[in-house]
Amino acid sequence: MGRRVLGSLLALVGAAAAVWSPFRAWYDGRLGRDVRIGELFSGTGVTSARAELFGSLFLPFAFAALLVLAGLLLRSRVLVGVAGLVVVGFTVLWMVRQGQAEGSLAVAGDGSGLGWGVLAAFGGGVLVLAAAPLLGHRPRPEDPPPPPTNPTFPTLDAPPPPTTDHWPRPGSGP
Repeated sequence: MGRRVLGSLLALVGAAAAVWSPFRAWYDGRLGRDVRIGELFSGTGVTSARAELFGSLFLPFAFAALLVLAGLLLRSRVLVGVAGLVVVGFTVLWMVRQGQAEGSLAVAGDGSGLGWGVLAAFGGGVLVLAAAPLLGHRPRPEDPPPPPTNPTFPTLDAPPPPTTDHWPRPGSGP
């Protein structure tokens, strides 16, 4: 029970961090919601063109958050694990495509380079992945217990137990 609660909390915190990350700076002050999702799969790579909210990195992260909620409601470790893979996968894919477009990725103290949005997305995905094994599994229906081998009470499908009393049975004596 305690593991399941801890896993649920980790999954929810991770999903919230992933959904929050597109609203933070990802690279050189550019917000994740401004990155077109199609640019991750195009030949041109990441460009400076702006995106609509549901055409940006927000979409896969919102989908992953819905997978987390469905996984928690259905007690499915697989759904929660897939949600974590979606978040980490899109974050790493963005990092690869951004690195190709820029030539390299950098972290700088002056606000240029990788921003807090990347950390929130990657950390949220790792939290969701870490939560999946903690959730436990769905309880399976148990087999019925085997019948007692030496019943102490009479049953209809077994012979009567031997008598151990020393009193005469009614109608058996003079």
